[in-house]
Amino acid sequence: MLDAVQSHTLVYGRADGADLLAECYRHGDPAARNRRAVVMVHGGAWTSNDRHSPVVVCEDLARHGFTVFSLDFRDGRNGKHPCAVQDITAGIRHVRANAAHHDVDPDAIGLVGSSSGGHLVLLAAIQPDIDAHRGTAVDLGGAFGDAPDVSAAVACVVALWPVSDPLVRFRYAHDVGREELVAAHLRYYDDEGHMQAASVQRALTAGEAERTPPLLLVQPGEDANVPRGMTLDLVRAYQDAGGALHYLFYPGLPHAFAYQESAETTRLAGEIRTFLNRHVGSDR
Repeated sequence: MLDAVQSHTLVYGRADGADLLAECYRHGDPAARNRRAVVMVHGGAWTSNDRHSPVVVCEDLARHGFTVFSLDFRDGRNGKHPCAVQDITAGIRHVRANAAHHDVDPDAIGLVGSSSGGHLVLLAAIQPDIDAHRGTAVDLGGAFGDAPDVSAAVACVVALWPVSDPLVRFRYAHDVGREELVAAHLRYYDDEGHMQAASVQRALTAGEAERTPPLLLVQPGEDANVPRGMTLDLVRAYQDAGGALHYLFYPGLPHAFAYQESAETTRLAGEIRTFLNRHVGSDR
């Protein structure tokens, strides 16, 4: 009997002389796959976790037919902003350029990220093809290249408790004594000016967004890492820039709750699937 979910590791890109890995999750029965792809980006304050961290949601999506590519990428442990976004857009380009090999529709790619990963996917979603978000070599089926003619645009984006304005969160962390978060910011960003430049709200307000794909935005009610006011500022900025979004509030739940199995995680995974089914391609 085929396993409901199978996973394997693949190389999607190369940066600074090292291969970049993704964990690919998909249904064990090819007939149960819907040819929709999801690129998954973990959180960890730009300094921790890896492609295996969001396994609960990755496996849920795969059980329901999605092919999920959960990325490792450079972060504050081995680089500075915008290296992570460069790697994420390379991951999207890899999926699109190798869609036939992966048995997915190149025009049916969604993007999901949580916490700092939520920040990164928002930047990738609204500015997929700007020069600053290029530079990571893409695995094009055994050969590496810049893939200049392959877009990193996605059909939609899911941002779970995103750190959408790094400077706002940096000052919040300092004010409430979260020194571990302060230190993490300073590993991935040079200074406060660098953080401000990376703000999703700033880019939207300045008219720098190439696209505003449909957005599912999730905020837990007891999130001690992401101030609710920052998320509501993102709602306003995204809508003012012409983007359509669906906002979900989960009262009583902590930051990053979906990394563990629970009834609430199951509920959230269902909401994510509903959103992706609405906006990412169609069944074959």
